Parts: sequence; structure tokens; C-alpha cells
Amino acid sequence: MEAIYEAGGKLDLAISLKDDMSRNKSGRVYIDEFCEKKNIKLIKVRHINDIETVTMINSCQIDWLFVIGWSQIAKSAVINAPRNGALGIHPTLLPEGRGRAAIPWAILKKLKKTGVTLFKLDAGVDTGPIINQIEIPLTADIDASTLYEKANKAHIELIHKTIPSLISGNIALTPQDNNKATIWPGRRLEDGCIDLRGSVWDAERLVRAVTRPYPGAFIDVGNERVVIWKAKVVSEATPLRCFKFKDGFLECLECSSLNKVAD
Repeated sequence: MEAIYEAGGKLDLAISLKDDMSRNKSGRVYIDEFCEKKNIKLIKVRHINDIETVTMINSCQIDWLFVIGWSQIAKSAVINAPRNGALGIHPTLLPEGRGRAAIPWAILKKLKKTGVTLFKLDAGVDTGPIINQIEIPLTADIDASTLYEKANKAHIELIHKTIPSLISGNIALTPQDNNKATIWPGRRLEDGCIDLRGSVWDAERLVRAVTRPYPGAFIDVGNERVVIWKAKVVSEATPLRCFKFKDGFLECLECSSLNKVAD
């Protein structure tokens, strides 16, 4: 939102989830203060497709709607309400990685690069024509916290590059190649469970993939759940807390202890 103003644009309307629905969302950001400062009308809804949302977009007669960071899929009534359509930003190099959990999957899949894509929304999920992309190289030791920050910076860069074209009406749309499309599924809290019977290298990668701002990888020991935020592979046990695998030890550099969640 700040980048839109920095690039010479302005917002007439902002839409967010109601506060009681989104306190536990990863990466939750409250926009109330920014909207008040910029005199932007702010409404909070329970679902992006509520009639209240469509009615407000129509009444404000906006040119473009940005749908960014929403876990709910906007239907045609919403994306067709603005004069020119709706735009989304997805943290992969579309058409690769349509779907959910883009940052964890990029690490788990050992990709050499990922990126962020600005595209025009259509009736599908992450299927609309591409406006612009930014590539993000991935190192072998990158974690979700670092990649999340890099993706956020790429979001801002895309906005800076695109707003002038949106204002002038001079944008080019490139259809996605569906033959190259891949779909990544959503991830659940239990997907962060580390398998002590597997490889220590897989465990270390899982730790990096789901560390903050995600729920974290974990190991259950009796009634204790050890959530591991940062770890490294070592050849033998150290004074720090370690877990033994068939091919090495996982040394916990940062972890927290919780009561085990009941099955």
C-alpha cells in the first residue's frame, strides 16, 4: 500500500478481514492507521465474496482492485466489479507453483530460484495473464524467514514498476503457458512433524521451510512438543539439544517447548 503511493498512485478503498478472524493469520498486518492517515475508506468483512464487498467496490467506482495476501478465492462478481479488473501477486514464477504455501514449497522442493508474479485475476486460481515477474535466486541454506522478506521486497518492486503503467493504461498481458503449470497444495500444522526415521537432511530442510512466520517444524517427545526454529546437521551429539537420525544429528540452535497437542 505504501508502494502504491510512492509510485504515484492512490487508494480509494481498502478491504480487510474482521479482526476476530485474522489474529492468528501468518504475516497478519493491520492497515487501520495507514488508511486513517491517507483518508482511505476501510471495510472489514468475513469473506471476500460477501455482497458487502461487491457493493462497496461498485459504489467507489475503482479502476483496479489489488487482491494480495487473501487466503479466500475471489469469485467473478468481485474481480469484475472494478472498471478494469483485479490484480493479484503470487510468490512464485507462475505458471509454476499455483496454489498454496509457496514459500515453504520452494524450499522443500530444493528449487534453484523462485520469484513473485503480478498478474490479472481471472476465473481460475493463479491462472490469469502475467503483467510482470521478479526472480529470486535460492541458496542451499535459505530459510522461510529470509525468503519471506525477499518476497515482500519483490512485491514492493513490482508495485513500483507497474503503477505508472496502470495509471497510463499502458500494460501488456502475457497468457500463462498451461503446459508448464504446476499446482502446490496447502500445508497443515501436522505437516511440520519431523520423522526421526528419515534423513537428517530432510529434517533440516523442513525446519528451514516452515520456520517463522510459519508454525515451525516439531518433534514430539513424550508429552513435550519441541518446536525447532533453527537447526543444523552435525556428525555427533553436542551440548545443545540434539536429535539422532540414521545419517547424523540435528542440533537445535533455536527451539521452544510446548505441551504436546492431543491426537
